[in-house]
Amino acid sequence: MKTIKTKSLNELKTKYYGKRGTQKRESLEEGYETFKIGYLIKEARKKKGLTQQELADKVGTTKSYISKIENNIKEARISTLQKIVEDGFGGNLELKINFG
Repeated sequence: MKTIKTKSLNELKTKYYGKRGTQKRESLEEGYETFKIGYLIKEARKKKGLTQQELADKVGTTKSYISKIENNIKEARISTLQKIVEDGFGGNLELKINFG
């Protein structure tokens, strides 16, 4: 019986994309953050029971633009994210920056 050693996501990213700070790895991390934001918006919209059109109307944009953000086709500006969170979902946008 062969034993398989499991690796963490971070270990796999390092193996295939290099250490943090390398161009290839940073491109991966940046893409992940964009995906994560789109995914979070989509999940919050569904949880609030809103269609893309209803969210777009609340925010003052188009259904197409909301779809592009949710599907990682278009990056949203911070001001747009703020409108989505505040006007669309009734929440507050908080940004955090860590220097490590």
